[in-house]
Amino acid sequence: MDQLAAMRAFVRVVETGSFTRAADLMDMPKATFTKHIQTLEGHLRTRLLNRTTRRVTVTPDGAAYYERALAILNDVDELDGSLSSAQAAPRGRLRIDLSPSLATRLLIPALPDFLARYPDIALDVGCTDRPVDLLGENVDCVIRVGEIHDPNLVARRIGELHFMAVAAPSYIARHGMPAHPRDFDDRHLMIRYFSAQTGRYYPFDFVRGTEVVEVTGRYRVASNDGNAYLAAGLAGLGVMQAPRFQIEEHLRSGALVPVLADWTPGEMPIHVVYPPSRHLSNRLRVFVDWVAELFARSELVRRAAA
Repeated sequence: MDQLAAMRAFVRVVETGSFTRAADLMDMPKATFTKHIQTLEGHLRTRLLNRTTRRVTVTPDGAAYYERALAILNDVDELDGSLSSAQAAPRGRLRIDLSPSLATRLLIPALPDFLARYPDIALDVGCTDRPVDLLGENVDCVIRVGEIHDPNLVARRIGELHFMAVAAPSYIARHGMPAHPRDFDDRHLMIRYFSAQTGRYYPFDFVRGTEVVEVTGRYRVASNDGNAYLAAGLAGLGVMQAPRFQIEEHLRSGALVPVLADWTPGEMPIHVVYPPSRHLSNRLRVFVDWVAELFARSELVRRAAA
């Protein structure tokens, strides 16, 4: 029995919850994959997985074995990587995911530099705002805005989104310029942004000195997509709080103008997030270091000095 191959097959089926999906991800015939699991269970003389026609679940023995097997496989990968990384350039396919606006305005324009440095790496760039199951969808890392609360993931903070309240001149011509955040309670319209995951609407936050105001206000249009949110602002449908990187060119052209410029909106952290079991991948390591360097150079998302 190839015990390492059997352990890898078992770990993958636990992570995906499916024999078919796990076999596809390992590029292995399903019959061979199933044989690995059966041989491993026979060797251990215990059932690791409960199988039904609809789902695969882990037995108590399987859950305990999974934790130990994952640690062993990580140690093996670390040993292999420590001996080979100095001799081999990073290579292979890397799957990443980030929001469409971060992808089009920051990451993709800079990719020629990354691909020139690492010509043997191919990138699959997914552009979504939805939560991604990194293990189940075989995604190596995601770049996400906001706090990361999952303790089972590694999150490296690489930047901050700096927001600004803006509106189109057509909106200002119709409604005038807001003088205070409380004007959104009755005189002015917001464009609301809501979470694609929870449906929660995000408030506007304004800070001036010691005064902090959170506004929920009136709106006619809301969106859960950054590009659609920007389009609504450019169409004059209300005042929005948008990341500086997303609106910089429109401020320069005059398509958007600052609103309540003496108030400072809040900031949100940007993280690159990946599973602990993949942190030793050479190609992932160089990408994470490169994207952290990219964001550190950008005036629009660079972290403030501690």
